[in-house]
Amino acid sequence: MQWKQSSVTLETLNALSKGTMAEHLGILFSSLTPTTLSATMPVDNRTRQPYGLLHGGASAVLAETVGSVASTLCIDPEQQICVGVEINCNHLRGKREGVITATAEALHIGVSMHVWDIKIRDEQSRLVCVSRLTVTVLQKKQKG
Repeated sequence: MQWKQSSVTLETLNALSKGTMAEHLGILFSSLTPTTLSATMPVDNRTRQPYGLLHGGASAVLAETVGSVASTLCIDPEQQICVGVEINCNHLRGKREGVITATAEALHIGVSMHVWDIKIRDEQSRLVCVSRLTVTVLQKKQKG
C-alpha cells in the first residue's frame, strides 16, 4: 500500500483535529510510516468510565479516528470522502492511567471500501484493544 497523500505530516494531521472529538480526548497523531498510522490518547478523566477504567467507547473513538484518517491518506480528497460504516472492538486489558497508542494497518484498500486492523497498546506494548474498521469511499457531489 502507498499513501496517495504522501506529503502529509503529523503536524498537518494534528491540526485537522482542532475543534473535534479527537482534540477533546487528547488524541495526537504520533507516527506515520509507509504502511501504518498511529495516534496516542491519554487515559484520564476524559477517557475513563465511572469504575476508573479506560472507557470502551473512548477506545472505539481512538480506533475510528486513526483508521478514518488513514483512509483519507489513501484517496483523492478533492474528489472523494471517507465514511466509517462499521467498527468492532475487543477490549482485552483494563487501563487506569497513562497513554495508549493505536496503530492502523490496512487489510484491504479497494476503490470503494477500506478495511483497517487497529491495535491499541499500552506503554509496555501489551494489547489493550483490537479493532476492525470498515470505511466506505464516496465520490463528492459535484457543485453546480
